[in-house]
Amino acid sequence: MIPALMPNYNRADLVFERGEGAWLWDEQGRRFLDFGAGIATSSIGHGNPHLVQAIAEQAARVMHTSNLYRVKQAERLAQRLVEATPFADSVYFSNSGAEANEAMVKAVRKYHASEGHPERYRTICFEGAFHGRTLAMISATGNAKYLEGFGPPVEGFDHVPFGNMNAVRQAITKETAAIMIEPVQGEGGVRPADLRFLQELRTVCDEFGLLLALDEVQTGMGRSGKLWAYQWSGIEPDIISSAKGIGGGFPLGATLAREKVAQYLKPGTHGSTYGGNPLACAAGNAVLDVILAPGFLDNVDRVARHLWRGMQDLAARHPKVVAGVQGAGLLLGLRLQEAVSNTEMQGAAVAEGLLTVAAGMNVLRVAPPLIITEAEADEALRLLDRACLRMTPGNAKAAAK
Repeated sequence: MIPALMPNYNRADLVFERGEGAWLWDEQGRRFLDFGAGIATSSIGHGNPHLVQAIAEQAARVMHTSNLYRVKQAERLAQRLVEATPFADSVYFSNSGAEANEAMVKAVRKYHASEGHPERYRTICFEGAFHGRTLAMISATGNAKYLEGFGPPVEGFDHVPFGNMNAVRQAITKETAAIMIEPVQGEGGVRPADLRFLQELRTVCDEFGLLLALDEVQTGMGRSGKLWAYQWSGIEPDIISSAKGIGGGFPLGATLAREKVAQYLKPGTHGSTYGGNPLACAAGNAVLDVILAPGFLDNVDRVARHLWRGMQDLAARHPKVVAGVQGAGLLLGLRLQEAVSNTEMQGAAVAEGLLTVAAGMNVLRVAPPLIITEAEADEALRLLDRACLRMTPGNAKAAAK
């Protein structure tokens, strides 16, 4: 029988029935430690009582009214995000990371046009980036594999090597409007931008009158140990995008901007039917309650450093499998040797009861819920150790012990 679902996903043959914290159970009752978190999305874990209650109570009152009317849940969430984000003055809500990035690029272009420079519409992006799956965002991503078969790319995106400041400067023209970058490239191999590079991008944006646009869809909402990953660099951007962890698994995206940028998104310039509806923003407020609680981000940072040290030890024990460790916070990656496929390694981890996510550059990505404990990090390392044994030639018997 042909399945009713379109064949655009390569799904593993796993069906999960329930979750609790960092754990998931499948139909057969097998338990898995979830270090993928729905691709860095289930930020406060599965079945979080506070999030579940907030969604249930809001759903029982009103789920959706549209943006024809005020939405108090959105107003509250926006105010809290602005108060917690030093550079930001206002927020636009959407439903996903791609939408948040679309809004970010549109806001950048609208700003320059409104300031008398409509010729400034191009955005400098980076090789290895991933900004979403809409036509504009696969064009911003620039990956030939994602662009194939969809006709001409959307005009206005220039790509330079990640981390190369000379290439950035050479790419700037009179048409350049902004520089868009992920503080850590998630899909592109869990590659963190050097903090000095982010500082230099801020400098060059100020020098040429460009906007600095940060894609924090994966890195934001506490994943780095701070609310936003850019905060480790000491800079301030002009506009950022957020999604994934912001709703704890409920679809929600956000674009935060300075007033000088946001002021030009007047009624009719951009919008969303679902974006920022009462139910989504009730979820967003519940997630923020957890993330902004005293000591929460400090604990994320502490556990992340513990996991980082453990992954370094893992790499040292399995040099035939692991070439190195990279990433930041609770967005980390094992860079695998050429002879070891990340998809095969992902399968080996599943066989041991651990869920991970493959990334570019033959990297195995780990992005667990932010609520994991050091004990759960140690369990993940134990399971990864067994997965490495499975992937080491001649060690099949060791993996079975």
